[in-house]
Amino acid sequence: MKTDPQTYAVIGAAMEVHRHLGHGFLEAVYQEALAFEFTAQNIPYKREVDLPVFYKTHRLGCSYRADDAQTINELKATGLHRALLINFGSSSLEHKRLVHNLRESAKSADNSLEITL
Repeated sequence: MKTDPQTYAVIGAAMEVHRHLGHGFLEAVYQEALAFEFTAQNIPYKREVDLPVFYKTHRLGCSYRADDAQTINELKATGLHRALLINFGSSSLEHKRLVHNLRESAKSADNSLEITL
């Protein structure tokens, strides 16, 4: 199985944050710390981006903020293909990589990176 270097870098940054802060803080604390760590490690990211939503080929007038736990629905609605769920709330960092529509995204998933906090 091929390793995804972008996913590896993001998980590494999250592990660094969790190693220093531990668990128990509110989400905003981890967002701020992770943004700091992404900058320190030169990992490009955008914070709380409004994502466009498409219905068939039509872009809807509303947008979606990448802050909802329903990640697969976000991937479907935005046309993006992969996401990382990171949980700082437990004693060990938990993460899960989700990929939507793998056949279409297999060639492009590892070539695009847009991290939203």
